Amino acid sequence: MARDRTDREDFTTPLRRLLLGALVVCLAGLFLLWRIDSPRVEQVRARVVDRVVPSMDWVMTPISGAVAMVRDFQSYERIVAQNRELRRELRQMTAWKEAALQLEQENARLLDLNKVRLDPKLTHVTGVVLADSGSPFRQSVLLNVGARDGIRDGWAAMDGIGLVGRISGVGQTTARVVLLTDTSSRIPVRIQPSGQAALVTGDNTAAPPIGFLENPDRVRAGDRVITAGDGGVFPAGLLVGELAEDPNGRLRVRLAADYERLEFLRVLRNPGTEVIRDPGALILPADRGAVVLPEAPAFAPLPEAETGAEAGGDNG
Repeated sequence: MARDRTDREDFTTPLRRLLLGALVVCLAGLFLLWRIDSPRVEQVRARVVDRVVPSMDWVMTPISGAVAMVRDFQSYERIVAQNRELRRELRQMTAWKEAALQLEQENARLLDLNKVRLDPKLTHVTGVVLADSGSPFRQSVLLNVGARDGIRDGWAAMDGIGLVGRISGVGQTTARVVLLTDTSSRIPVRIQPSGQAALVTGDNTAAPPIGFLENPDRVRAGDRVITAGDGGVFPAGLLVGELAEDPNGRLRVRLAADYERLEFLRVLRNPGTEVIRDPGALILPADRGAVVLPEAPAFAPLPEAETGAEAGGDNG
């Protein structure tokens, strides 16, 4: 029995080696045949491909199905992640909506208590951004509204959230808006809640610096920056952004407007502040019921003690 098992093992081992050698030789020959650059060999290769490849579709079917299944699973994971993110944003939007409604109601109550009347002339014209000519030397955009729509130089342009810039150059059907980030932009602002006056100066960066600040110790990062209305160029109270501090310790403004998506801009019609040219006309004459102050005497009378002293001195 032991001799038969040994004879069988001695017989199978050379057979395996022979088959392995033949397989290697066949593969090497097939490789060499496939690499030969000859028209006849090319015809042979074409015939082999025509006969073998169509019949191998059933082999690729499970692989294609597995690849499609993996892609579907990955797509499903992305959809689940997006759905989770949308639900989170929806919860945030719901909270913001409630806060906005409360603020709107509070603002209406305050306006009613203070009997505030908003200026009906402060309306706006919405324009579409036609072209962006931003460059390292001048940053501006072009709107499809112009003189035919009543647009004038100097009016403020907003994107619905924050101030974007001012009108500088009006055509018949177009107008150019110089952005706050341009080096020619100078905007007087107020920093809330401290009420400090400052100047936002464009320097071709996304966060223009703050200059001419009255008291830097009374402001901090995160304070709101609004227009001051000085000079009658911009209406007061327009949101510009919030304070931020750069790595060098300089105060800058993180603009509220989204400069990456300037598609529609609102141009505010600013009638300007009324200039008082005759201050004396504010005081009515006496016959109209105005209060007339008594005229001061030319020389004030001397006290009695001093008068008597002077008289005594003269007699002496």
